[in-house]
Amino acid sequence: MARTRGRDSLGPANRSGRRRKVVHVFTEGRVTEPEYIRIVRERAGATGVEVRIANASAPGSQRKPIKLVEAATRLMREETRAAKRSRLEKAYWPAVWCLFDRDQHELVEEALKQAEDAGVRVAFSHPCFEVWRLLHHKSVTGTFGGVCDMAAARLPFAKSAVNLKAVLPEQIPPGSYADARKRAEKMNAAHDTHVPKVLRDPYTDVFEFVEQGMGVTSY
Repeated sequence: MARTRGRDSLGPANRSGRRRKVVHVFTEGRVTEPEYIRIVRERAGATGVEVRIANASAPGSQRKPIKLVEAATRLMREETRAAKRSRLEKAYWPAVWCLFDRDQHELVEEALKQAEDAGVRVAFSHPCFEVWRLLHHKSVTGTFGGVCDMAAARLPFAKSAVNLKAVLPEQIPPGSYADARKRAEKMNAAHDTHVPKVLRDPYTDVFEFVEQGMGVTSY
């Protein structure tokens, strides 16, 4: 699994000497989430945050939620120790995120709890990341019964796409983030607050990663 070590892992300084915050991201998907992140970063331009996919070369067996969190927890400990040794200003300490879905995975609740205990942030979707993609086009109502294919089938380009896992720029309408966020908040609010995340279908809080992880507020 990819690792970034040494002073550069804490974020390179730009020409003015100001250091950029580094955010390490572990994604469940090998293609979908990384391509989405790339497109958003290209549209948003410089944000003062450097986003690094921490598990780009990881095999599928290491992409289950609990495995992602275990790896993220280890990296979080390493990066925190390095930041302290370098006496880095806390505002620039590296952050670690995981992006994963409920889908049919085991130990999801345990993964969420372990991440919280370790200070690792999680962007979670139920049943899958395609709910967030769909919200860029329309509101989401009803339930998917935990079946990701049902969410993917509602994407307006589902029938014409060669590979739905691949995210293309034209599939994310320019200026659609604000509406997607509002729709997500309304969708999430339909669930009672006492219902655990793992039981909320549909649900997504990917917008928290967009804003708090990537430092992006519009695209």
